[in-house]
Amino acid sequence: MPKIFFTSDLHFGHKNIIRFDNRPFSTVEEMDEALIRNWNAKVTDEDTVYVLGDISWYNDAKTSEIINSLHGHKILIKGNHDRVHGKVRFCFEEITDYKEIDVDGHKITLCHYPIIFFNRHHYGAYMFYGHVHNSHEWQMTDNYRYELEQLDVKCNAYNVGVMVQNYQPVTFEEVLANYETHRKMTTGCVSEWTSDKEKAEAQNG
Repeated sequence: MPKIFFTSDLHFGHKNIIRFDNRPFSTVEEMDEALIRNWNAKVTDEDTVYVLGDISWYNDAKTSEIINSLHGHKILIKGNHDRVHGKVRFCFEEITDYKEIDVDGHKITLCHYPIIFFNRHHYGAYMFYGHVHNSHEWQMTDNYRYELEQLDVKCNAYNVGVMVQNYQPVTFEEVLANYETHRKMTTGCVSEWTSDKEKAEAQNG
């Protein structure tokens, strides 16, 4: 039976993201190979993968080559670094900024950017996002979530970035299972940086 997977912020070809996220790779080539290998080891051509933005740092031709090598039906929820023109736009079955889906009765809002008060959050719906990596912004997003939960306001918002989800696409059940484990282990590599300028240069360079 076909499965549904989620992922975000792969950043193929982005050298500085290795340092920004403290990714366990020495080179861009090593990172790219691992991301492709992990994806194709798990996803079949019958499965669907929702990519929640920021897939590649390469040019149109190289990005298209990589995306076409990945298994499954691919749907892109655009991020701030996505360049969907030329060949790339034909690599996805759908490209949008925002989407609401149902997976086995679970209502899920998909967006590159975290939304705290997303549709039907009061009723136990879910929000999957990327963008904030494993940074202070992610910690702030989680703080809002926990504050709402203390007020008995449901806020099932989850970061599906690869750095949180073991550098592979994940199912709904895996998102929930992996999330709390990673939050307990991570220290947030951005806190080790000495200036906002360095952070910006690493993310954009």
